[in-house]
Amino acid sequence: MNIVVAQSGGPTAVINSSMLGVYRQALVEDTIGTVYGSLNGIEGIIYDRLVSLNDRIVTDEDMALVRQTPASALGSCRYKLPDAAKEPAVYESIRKTLESHDIGAFFYIGGNDSMDTVNKLSAYFASVGCPIRVMGVPKTIDNDLPLMDHTPGFGSAAKFIATSMAEIIRDATVYDLDSVLIVEIMGRDTGWLTASAALPRLCGESAPHLVYLPEAEFSVDAFVEDVKRIQKESRTVIVAVSEGVEIDAAGDFRSGKVDNFGHKYLSGVGKALEQIVTDRIGCKVRSVELNVLQRCAAHCASATDVCEAEQVGMAAVRAAVAGETGKVAAILRVSDAPYAAEYTCIPVGEVANKVKYVPREWIAAAGNDVTDEVLAYVRPLVEGEIPLLTECGMPRHFVIDR
Repeated sequence: MNIVVAQSGGPTAVINSSMLGVYRQALVEDTIGTVYGSLNGIEGIIYDRLVSLNDRIVTDEDMALVRQTPASALGSCRYKLPDAAKEPAVYESIRKTLESHDIGAFFYIGGNDSMDTVNKLSAYFASVGCPIRVMGVPKTIDNDLPLMDHTPGFGSAAKFIATSMAEIIRDATVYDLDSVLIVEIMGRDTGWLTASAALPRLCGESAPHLVYLPEAEFSVDAFVEDVKRIQKESRTVIVAVSEGVEIDAAGDFRSGKVDNFGHKYLSGVGKALEQIVTDRIGCKVRSVELNVLQRCAAHCASATDVCEAEQVGMAAVRAAVAGETGKVAAILRVSDAPYAAEYTCIPVGEVANKVKYVPREWIAAAGNDVTDEVLAYVRPLVEGEIPLLTECGMPRHFVIDR
């Protein structure tokens, strides 16, 4: 059989490593022929836009470039698969494309919403007696997929955030004056990424002094008092805040726009807090939004993350060859010291449209900080660096002409 792999949702620094894992494992499986890539996720299958990866990933250097290339080399999408009972034509279009290319297994690399697609498509194929297997490969910097220790993409994003925070700390403390610096960090529903901003404490830093996650209730009055309290000890106060934190008292600063899955476009909490500090404290204040750099900074990728991303792609292929379908590959932590993990597959229906939150006991009772348990959890995931192939002093990238 031939197979096809696609990428969906917000990209990460290691999503291409998972694609490479699917490809590399396919090369050693006697039952697999051509490995296709679908351009722009499930849309590429609906409209029959497939390319052969066998023709594009040939040498060891090609593979090295794939590993160090951020974002989705095949392109992404945010297409919500409709209800099969209401729009069966979409599903039949997908089946027609797959069958026309003799594809026996489809691998979808993505997060919560992508696993919804895997769940729906595998259920439809089962209902109509189609033997094509459908497997999920986890990906999300948000680290919010349940029943797995963590997701590929999170470790590299956490490493970039922690590194940036350490550098911000150095820059913010050069002046001897009262100031507040607010760093807004990604995380729609969960605070895993924002929690990783506290990692510089492992190297002796006291900052960030305040950390706010969406899992804990936020109070503007308490925030202002927190800043004033810390200013008595440190003239510079550094704050890490998740973009998903709700600040009702700050007014409606959200755009109100949503994506195809009904998720709000989040941005602006840092600016809102900046204005609050200006109005109620009056000192120098600046907000920084790391934005998409959190998911595309492959030059700062975690070697652990790169390796694990590739391994989950390989695990998904092995499971499909063994006859599995409707499953998602997963990383399970075996030990912390030394860090070790293993790979398995779990029913995608237990993952799709569900969220894994930061445990409340890992957040300070006041909701303004994280505990040492968070740092112990994240630390091994940011370890290591990969050697980079460069040109003109910059990392080279693997690019598929779409």
